[in-house]
Amino acid sequence: MSRTALRICPLCEATCGLALTIDGTTVTAARGDRDDVFSRGFICPKGASFGAVDSDPDRLRAPLVRRGGELREATWEEAFDAIAAGIRPVVERYGPNSVGVVLGNPNVHTMAGALYPTLLIGALGTRSLFTASTVDQMPKHVSSGLLFGDANAIPVPDLDHTDHLLLIGANPLESNGSLCTAPDFPGRLKALKARGGTLTVIDPRRTRTARLADRHVAIRPGTDALLLAAMAHVLFEESLVDLGALAPHVEGVTELADAVADFTPESVAAACDVDADVTRALARELAAAPTAAVYGRIGSCTVPHGTLASWLVDVLNILTGNLDRPGGALFPQAATDRTPRPAGPGHGFALGRWRSRVSGHPEAKGELPLSALAEEIDTDTGTAAEAGEPVRALVTIAANPVLSAPDGDRLDKALASLDFMVSVDPYLNETSRHAHVVLPPPPPAQSPHHDFAFNTLAVRNQVRYTRPAVPLEPGRMAETEILARLILAATGRHGADPAAVDAMVIEQTLGKAVREPHSPVHGRDPGELTAQLTGENGPERRLDMMLRLGPYGDGFGVRSDGLSLRRLLAHPHGIDLGPLRPRLPQPLKTRSGKVELLAGPIADDLPRLRQALTERPDGLVLVGRRHLRSNNSWMHNIPALTGGSNRCTLHLHPDDAERLGVRSGEPVRVTGAGGEVTAPAEVTDAVRRGVVSLPHGWGHGRPGTRLTHAATEPGVNVNQLLDGTLLDPLSGNAVLNGIPVAIAPAPRT
Repeated sequence: MSRTALRICPLCEATCGLALTIDGTTVTAARGDRDDVFSRGFICPKGASFGAVDSDPDRLRAPLVRRGGELREATWEEAFDAIAAGIRPVVERYGPNSVGVVLGNPNVHTMAGALYPTLLIGALGTRSLFTASTVDQMPKHVSSGLLFGDANAIPVPDLDHTDHLLLIGANPLESNGSLCTAPDFPGRLKALKARGGTLTVIDPRRTRTARLADRHVAIRPGTDALLLAAMAHVLFEESLVDLGALAPHVEGVTELADAVADFTPESVAAACDVDADVTRALARELAAAPTAAVYGRIGSCTVPHGTLASWLVDVLNILTGNLDRPGGALFPQAATDRTPRPAGPGHGFALGRWRSRVSGHPEAKGELPLSALAEEIDTDTGTAAEAGEPVRALVTIAANPVLSAPDGDRLDKALASLDFMVSVDPYLNETSRHAHVVLPPPPPAQSPHHDFAFNTLAVRNQVRYTRPAVPLEPGRMAETEILARLILAATGRHGADPAAVDAMVIEQTLGKAVREPHSPVHGRDPGELTAQLTGENGPERRLDMMLRLGPYGDGFGVRSDGLSLRRLLAHPHGIDLGPLRPRLPQPLKTRSGKVELLAGPIADDLPRLRQALTERPDGLVLVGRRHLRSNNSWMHNIPALTGGSNRCTLHLHPDDAERLGVRSGEPVRVTGAGGEVTAPAEVTDAVRRGVVSLPHGWGHGRPGTRLTHAATEPGVNVNQLLDGTLLDPLSGNAVLNGIPVAIAPAPRT
């Protein structure tokens, strides 16, 4: 007999509520949960394919341990024995930085990925941390850190109330949103237009989102910061700056006016290929709108001036008085955020506290560029002040950097040279195939779900939690326990009770909370508070603690209507916490206690942007693209999510195709600084002249992987066109868009 179970979808950032149909222990169907307080029944093709993702026969069902050069099934005990024997000797002989940790994008889509990796990194004491953020969003974290003092204080557009939305480098009709958690992003944009609002899209491609826009500006790739700086110039030049209620909380306005003085619409026109009168119109329309929000994403992050572009997005919101007001861009308040502290100066945000061993890349937010991982493994001596031992052991958690990082071929070879490697991954993919131990987490239906990260970016404050829809299969281990045991095995405590990891966090968190004067539990007994925690296991008890200490929490009995795990479980469709509200100055952690419009690192990088005023690409440049049925390299093994328009083809404009002698469907050789790939051509006027596009996340089918369906249509790895040297210097983010390439017809094979 079938039954229905609720589950929050973990397959993209929209976090939609699902109603699963389950026969026995198998998910046979998925539909949108109409009663979900946030998504209201919306579902996309990924969510509808939840059952196929969950039951993929290529998912690993037991740990793998390398014996005699081959990965073979083993028991969990054997796997963790091997990890303890493999990692500890490396740490003891070469030091903690000789162990690298790579965190992939799926980590932020699971409870385990949110709760445990930071503990592993801290326990190892390593500075060799690499994550997907430096091929995606690190510029936004750095710009937020410099503006607001907190790298995680990212304002999001108030989609449901704004009158004017300007998107740059974003295609939410395909991505479902990014750094802006919004179920049914398409419906929200259509509602904006229905209430008389304006949608402007700046993108070199005529995406599905651009086709919905009132104005589409087909900018030349990589010049986003120039255009945004020119818009800021217009606001100052035409006396359109109006901070409104923000004025007491902002410093550096005069200095900013001087800093953007050279970026006139006329001076950026040739570089951006945008007429000066269009730039002026964009600025005037933004200033004239009753409320407005500027939102930039991956297209404006993964470029040479990604941090400056991300900074200028918020600068425009600030100069028009639209930061921190309804209808503008506001700071969400998640239920598991730390107890809000009183407003006032903070410690600020620092860059470059240490540098990578080989090329001397500065850290950002505690991370080194993923682009540097290969050289940190395969280069014996470093040139930076921190020169030391190479990375000799590696832990990858839900990561596939062979496909996601530049020059995957070099990284592929480097991984094969490691002394020891462990991967936490449900698949044997292009990266995990090199591991000495592979630890497979269970399918999503067998895991609980709460969105710790995405609720801090949500367009409406709400809280939801779903327990596993089906019990763990025999022989499976919960991902939370896998990561807890990994922490113990890698840090010299192999064999200890994994529950001790959660108990330690609870003890430390409550011990600190009772000492903080602004905490709701100030002065209370930590032991008494610990005894009040509810939940079936350590992760649930930690969630209960975070909810109760958070901004909406019951304070361990202080507020009768406050949040706790018990109250959340009584609301299976979630609890609505209301629209986004103005919060300044509370989120600010700068040393001044104000929004610092022109921080030193930003001012120091502006001369590099001025040099770009005269730069012009001689030939074609490459950009990426998203697809509604993909999320990086995750789901290409699911037949229902591939095929049709979700294919790895090279988009190029008809005029460029004719000039180069390229025809649709025929193979094309694409050459970049890091190598070359061959992909089928798809001639389309959806890209502007001079621009070609390949999607990210393809290139499957290397020997030793177990991705049966993905191997039938492997596509090509667009990141192989990069050699890893092009980075945004402030954030260390890889430059993936606007890179020069050469195109030529390839012989048919």
